Amino acid sequence: MIKNKKIPWESFIETRAQILKQWHTGASEALDFEQSIAYLKSVPDHKNFAKKLRLAKEAGVTLIQPRAGVALLEEHIALLKYLETAGEADFLPCTIDSYTRHNRYQNAEDGITESRKAKRSLLNGFPAVNYGVEGCKQVYEQVNLPVQARHGTPDARLLSEIIHASGWTSNEGGGISYNIPYAKNIGLEDTIRYWQYCDRLVGFYAEQGIELNREPYGPLTGTLVPPSISHTIAIIEAILAAEQGVKNITVGYGQGGNVIQDIAALQTLDELTNYYLKLFGYDDVYITTVFHQWMGGFPADEAKSMGIIAMASTVAALGKATKMITKTPHESQGIPTKEANAEGLRASKIVTQLLKEQRMRSSSELNEEKAMIKKEVNALIYACLNVGKGDLAEGVVEAFKAGFIDIPFAPSEMNAGKILPARDASGKIRILEFGNLAFDAEIKQFHQERLKERGTLENREVSFQMTIDDVYAVSEGVLVGKAKGEMYYED
Repeated sequence: MIKNKKIPWESFIETRAQILKQWHTGASEALDFEQSIAYLKSVPDHKNFAKKLRLAKEAGVTLIQPRAGVALLEEHIALLKYLETAGEADFLPCTIDSYTRHNRYQNAEDGITESRKAKRSLLNGFPAVNYGVEGCKQVYEQVNLPVQARHGTPDARLLSEIIHASGWTSNEGGGISYNIPYAKNIGLEDTIRYWQYCDRLVGFYAEQGIELNREPYGPLTGTLVPPSISHTIAIIEAILAAEQGVKNITVGYGQGGNVIQDIAALQTLDELTNYYLKLFGYDDVYITTVFHQWMGGFPADEAKSMGIIAMASTVAALGKATKMITKTPHESQGIPTKEANAEGLRASKIVTQLLKEQRMRSSSELNEEKAMIKKEVNALIYACLNVGKGDLAEGVVEAFKAGFIDIPFAPSEMNAGKILPARDASGKIRILEFGNLAFDAEIKQFHQERLKERGTLENREVSFQMTIDDVYAVSEGVLVGKAKGEMYYED
């Protein structure tokens, strides 16, 4: 059974020897630790993800970062340069292709070859492993901002080795958040072990005086995820990373839609993560937050999409997120053009700049929401600790088996898939069906009462139809889904 214990150095090195044999670029001399340590120490502060996040949090500003990645090295560099200049980005991503995410490096290599023939990207991201340290260093050296790998890889061990040796100072993902929402039948115990390795690597660099950032993936499935569930996963992954020696962690949250609930979520995410890290004895971990703009369906109309982007930016700024992942007005159309990507960035940035000095005032509604999120997170984390007999890694595996933690709409067979969310009358995300979720009767009653209020106002039964209506609502121009045939607006 997996344990939340720091990987012994001898075991790490033994595993590392096998990892570096997975693909020919892994044999590069640049993966020698002496070379990678020297290279990372040469990274200037303004290109170090962790250091730039620290400055942003201390200044109370929200920085912005897009998603972006294409198959060909030269085109990928050109894309990032464009987003840096025309988009005014603060951080740069390298979104990794799907073949690499599934460790299918030969398929990724074929995709590079075919992309060259077609003179356009035939992959949905950047195949970093295939380009190896030499190619990934070119990416880092050709831009003037910190670079992060963003992907969705259950086993990112080789990818992590390559990107960090190349000067990329942040890596997104985790053993839970890059498994349950992304994979179907990969064991949770396996992916936690894989990501313990990734975190042990970052912890090793920390021991050499090199601060790298790690970012668990906050939105999970991105569809009606209650804040307490995504918070619980983020906190657990932060604790697992801290045990391996990670010192700089960004925990994330995906926009739910109700402004009060989203701001309550951002505030409690920072508070709870710091609380639990200190409770477990990790006193020297620096925590920042990232807010993901709307992850659900977008309207086809570009102006309406830009409105959603502006609303998300308002929430991120008022909630004092340290960083925000942006969307584009082409979300409903597929992969955006570089111009659309830059437009989404600039629209986001002007809003965060205008709201930099402003804060959301405390209110009874905000405080109630924060208190309920905290109560729910505490219930879920202590359920993990109880079933794991005090060990959080073992506990989260067992909690998923029992359905004590359950992520809505996740494809993984490791997930019970028995809970159903729906919005209350004000658009806050509540739970319609609880499955075996580790909530007490008081918490359940709170959710039931809020959904009943909606049912009364809309003159309909509280049912799964509410969930269906809510999933499609934003793309149709509203937050709370109405019953089929019902008018969205009244005179």
